[in-house]
Amino acid sequence: MAAKIKKDDLVQVLTGKDRGKQGKVLRVFPADERVLVEGINVITRHLKAGQAGSTEGGRVESEAPIHISNVAVVDPETKKPTRVGFREEVVEANGVKKTVRVRYAKASGKDL
Repeated sequence: MAAKIKKDDLVQVLTGKDRGKQGKVLRVFPADERVLVEGINVITRHLKAGQAGSTEGGRVESEAPIHISNVAVVDPETKKPTRVGFREEVVEANGVKKTVRVRYAKASGKDL
């Protein structure tokens, strides 16, 4: 099955503590069905200082993965969350016709 959410997509969080926020997808984990979104699901980890000052200790904030079902791709036209569809288009390059699968926003029909 083709990926509905890919790296660099703009997505909106549908549920959870960051509901309604939008961010760019940094990484997709297809095996775990999770995505890492910039500025979303930020957690704080407390790190112990390393020996001889090799690593500095303290609190470090970073993003944690969120389940793919809790985010939706943002429609480029309306800036609201939408579902993703696929359609096949015929592209001609150098006189050769080729069929290509294209992702599109179901709400407006615009290509993603």
